[in-house]
Amino acid sequence: MYDMHKSNRVASAGAWLLENGHRLLLTLTGGRFPRTVMGMLPIELHTVGRKSGKPFANLLTSPVHDDDRIVVVASKGGHEHHPDWYKNAIATPDVTVTVYGTTVPMLARSASAEERAELWPRVVKAYKGYEAYQRNTSREIPLLILERR
Repeated sequence: MYDMHKSNRVASAGAWLLENGHRLLLTLTGGRFPRTVMGMLPIELHTVGRKSGKPFANLLTSPVHDDDRIVVVASKGGHEHHPDWYKNAIATPDVTVTVYGTTVPMLARSASAEERAELWPRVVKAYKGYEAYQRNTSREIPLLILERR
């Protein structure tokens, strides 16, 4: 029988390791490295806690991005619950994003069903692990679209 609690613990530990390893590399190199993470754009998403009102910063990757938008995947490694950063961004969509040392005010929103259907194949093409994360959870993994304010 599949142990969902064990899977959630593994997903949470992996997400913590990835974020803190990324943060350590940025600190050690003065923000110069990494320029990509697994071929994706590394970003720092700044949100406000939906319950605490405190500022939070999360290091994430964007598999799909252009001059108009940055798309991030609220996978949490296939965990059964949405990541807190996603819940915070939906509750307070005025966020900021730091990319390569430049911080930009942005508006966050969840991709519509049509947008997700169009973007999901591109997301999986950029990083095949997202497909496995989706298989490991009963929730539909949302895509957060960040657009300049």
